[in-house]
Amino acid sequence: MTTTQDTAIAPARAPQPAPRKKKLNFTPYALLIPAVAILVLALGYPIVWQIITSMQSFGLAQQFGQAAPFVWFDNYITLFSDPYMWVVVGRSIAFCLVTAAVTVVIGVALALLMNSVNKVVRIIIQISMLLAWAMPVVAAMTVWNWLFDWRRGVVNATLTSWGLDFQNHNWLQNPLSFFFVAMVIVVWMSVPFVAFSVFAGLTQVSGEVLEAAQMDGAKGPQRMRYIILPMIRPVLGIVLLLQIIWDLRVFTQIKLLQDKGSIASETNLLGTYIYQLGVGSSDFAMASAVSVFVLVLTIAISWFYVRNLLKEDES
Repeated sequence: MTTTQDTAIAPARAPQPAPRKKKLNFTPYALLIPAVAILVLALGYPIVWQIITSMQSFGLAQQFGQAAPFVWFDNYITLFSDPYMWVVVGRSIAFCLVTAAVTVVIGVALALLMNSVNKVVRIIIQISMLLAWAMPVVAAMTVWNWLFDWRRGVVNATLTSWGLDFQNHNWLQNPLSFFFVAMVIVVWMSVPFVAFSVFAGLTQVSGEVLEAAQMDGAKGPQRMRYIILPMIRPVLGIVLLLQIIWDLRVFTQIKLLQDKGSIASETNLLGTYIYQLGVGSSDFAMASAVSVFVLVLTIAISWFYVRNLLKEDES
């Protein structure tokens, strides 16, 4: 039991100093201002101009210099009530999802191959993919058009020599075979990026962990499923997201294949549909409206991955 005398003898605690407020350092924010300003001007101005254009009406009078009148949301109402627009949207989403999935699967397989072979073979594979990746799109499309040419194409000649009936077969006439050829070309051009990105992620996987799992009896598929894939999942996520976005907006490959002899209305994707409305029909308002829709669609697709990233940072 504490007495009054003991309480009096006990030394009084010294008052604690008030915590100092941390001073905000504005230097990093000031250094970011030029980059943010350039980004806003480079991206913000075209987006604002496109939104304004999508709310105007362009006709013959505008081609002679008259100002385009505002119709506000009439273009969007016309666009969303057009059944062909939704056919193009569904076709574009299906194409980008299938193509991105095939690209990631082949890219991961090549990354695993590079990670398991010796140095000489790995360098040969890397140089081959770099050459394919660095080839200009127009030059590459010239080669691919020659390969799938229905009269003198190497693909038809090879398949015919194997006993298959592909003599004078036009790959670009049928929409299904057209998109198969387009998918082959897009995948061929995109696989190097996926393979190099995943290979960089595989170099961060600890070899000691894999050896320990192997000693514990884990087989190859089990090590792949429970160790390798979880460790490179962030790389796979961002690569798959980028591929979906790029394949959703693919234009050059589809347009050059269409020019080779296909029916544009049956093979249009969002990129070629915007080109057809703007350059082909001079309907820049509707082309801008479709472009704004593609921007919103891209943001919607990206948001799921961004939200997962924010959740991982909070946890």
